[in-house]
Amino acid sequence: MSEPTITVVVIDDDKTISRFIRTYLEAHGMNVFGAQTGAQGLAQAATRLADLVIIDLALPDMDGIDVIRQLRGWSAMPVIVLSARNREEDKVAALDAGADDYLTKPFGLPELGARIRAHLRRQAAPGRVGSPLVHFGQVTVDLGERQVLRDSRIVHLSPTEYRLLSTLVRHSGRVLTHAQLLGEVWGPLQTDNHHYLRVYMGHLRHKLESDPAHPEHIITESGVGYRLVGAQ
Repeated sequence: MSEPTITVVVIDDDKTISRFIRTYLEAHGMNVFGAQTGAQGLAQAATRLADLVIIDLALPDMDGIDVIRQLRGWSAMPVIVLSARNREEDKVAALDAGADDYLTKPFGLPELGARIRAHLRRQAAPGRVGSPLVHFGQVTVDLGERQVLRDSRIVHLSPTEYRLLSTLVRHSGRVLTHAQLLGEVWGPLQTDNHHYLRVYMGHLRHKLESDPAHPEHIITESGVGYRLVGAQ
């Protein structure tokens, strides 16, 4: 039996970009539906039972961030922003509203395809019953036992380090903003203390990365936050 086809809704009033995306994704076996306004996009995402949404922020009827907030009111599907807005505050606002990823225009279609696949894998992974093990590089995280191994040896993490790592693992592949990480690990009153985050990310990299100065898995999204990549 063949695997079910992935359905993607592209919300962008630039017909040329939408056509390029559609052609590329359909060539990779996905169903693609387009929408030129936020209202149309919300309707398409609901009626087409979309698996993933790609959205521009500059839409003719509403801001894309408002569309993301409405989507998040009823769906946890991955949302990838494609936007010409490249300011850090725009990226943070979109991610805080519930977007999973942010690519600035111009962008490469192969990179977009890779990010789509990564988010779809992440979307499927949390529901795996009886599979609490997550691997990246030489590291294994056993969420059930709250244990971390590197090269089959136990890595001793402080409670805060473990909470931070487990948050990254649960949202593997997704960009998490500074505020999101601080709020989840340290609490809602600490969302401005970016220094805490830098210090503890440094601790995790020294304990888990092969080359902490050039991390391969715990990646900084400059001015925005962090992302765990390569987890399976």
